[in-house]
Amino acid sequence: MNSNPSERHQDIAAVARDTGLGKDTLRVWERRYGFPSPLRDAAGERLYPSEQVNRLRLVKRLMDQGLRPGQLLALDVAALQRHLDELAEKVGAGGTANGEGGGPPVGADGADGLLLLLKDRAAERLRAALAQRMARDGLRRFVMDTLPSMNRRIGDAWAAGEIEVYEEHLYTELLQNQLRAAIHALPPSLGKPRVLLTTLKGEEHQLGLLMVEALLAAEGADCVSLGPQMPVADIAIAVVRTAPQIVALSFSAAYPWRKARDGLLELRAALPAAVEVWAGGGVIASRGAQLPGIVCFGGIDEVPGAVAEWRGRQAG
Repeated sequence: MNSNPSERHQDIAAVARDTGLGKDTLRVWERRYGFPSPLRDAAGERLYPSEQVNRLRLVKRLMDQGLRPGQLLALDVAALQRHLDELAEKVGAGGTANGEGGGPPVGADGADGLLLLLKDRAAERLRAALAQRMARDGLRRFVMDTLPSMNRRIGDAWAAGEIEVYEEHLYTELLQNQLRAAIHALPPSLGKPRVLLTTLKGEEHQLGLLMVEALLAAEGADCVSLGPQMPVADIAIAVVRTAPQIVALSFSAAYPWRKARDGLLELRAALPAAVEVWAGGGVIASRGAQLPGIVCFGGIDEVPGAVAEWRGRQAG
């Protein structure tokens, strides 16, 4: 379909930055589900109308809560917003998006207060508020209970247009800096397990990886983070050089399931049998994944118990 581009149209790179959905994901959805359905400029490049971008934002927020794209891409904006409203009611009642009990809802001194600071562009006050909340909760509770609720509230505000994309990015950047500072402030590790942390190629999201690193470090694990987007071959080389007992990988809900599964199985085959592979995050949890030779996590709150179990096996 051809159309004259306008200021309300975005190219695929801009849409990927705006929504957090990868370019490959957008192309696959276009072929498989018929949405998004971009226009084309004179050079044949994709142009996405603003209404499609808004709809994609809502889809991304619901995927972050564990819903699958196949369930969502046929829905219009009103139906998607109803789903988000229903999930928000569950969270506000003290549950999680999948209906299980979660941490306490974050009140005005938590997510709602952060949202106000974001709207006021008060970066230093926002930084101080995050530090205060972490100090009050302690690192473990902050990561397992408080942070997921705050992320949902900020993400929903972004999807609803209450905050701009750059404001959501500001929140994420400040939060990542706060987690890094907290990790560096922890006492020296107990030495074991040594955990190599990374994501596979194409997975750009770092917040989930940092949350896992913070919990592992709080449990006394020796963490070596490679950052995101590591090819399997390079992870295998890093394992030889750093000698970890565990390789931990994080996957956002937007990461393609088949790509995650195939990459994990390829990695498992490339590593020594004695090195465990742990995987978690949105796409893993939403699938209830069970992969041979890989420890799959349904939620970040399972991490401390997994570390204890690993140590128990080593002691036995």
